[in-house]
Amino acid sequence: MDTVKKILIVEDDQFLREFYQELLTTEGFLTETAQEGEEAASKIKKGGYDLILLDIMLPKKDGLQILEELKNNPPSTPNGPIVVLTNIGQDATIQKCFDLGATGYMVKSALNPDQVLVEINNYLKTAKNPA
Repeated sequence: MDTVKKILIVEDDQFLREFYQELLTTEGFLTETAQEGEEAASKIKKGGYDLILLDIMLPKKDGLQILEELKNNPPSTPNGPIVVLTNIGQDATIQKCFDLGATGYMVKSALNPDQVLVEINNYLKTAKNPA
């Protein structure tokens, strides 16, 4: 029996945050959200998420700063993959995310909701089980 997967959605845009939360909850995922970087960093440091969707452009602390902090100081309870979900598509930014430990990178404007779900399920299937 599969346990319910817990996903953290880090997104400052209220419409998108609520949209992704509803999309994932409808699919049977347990979701939490963070709307700015400091709140996200605090939740991620507690650990225990099966997947984290991380925006780059965030108030207070951006996604790259969060990735850097995690690389230098990983949480005691591991998280699953961190997938950057942003509209920034520059190669240098994408490479920096991977260098800092991101598992995947999705450009929001290039994907419809079904494609986002397929990608999320693929990341969850290939994730190393922290248990």
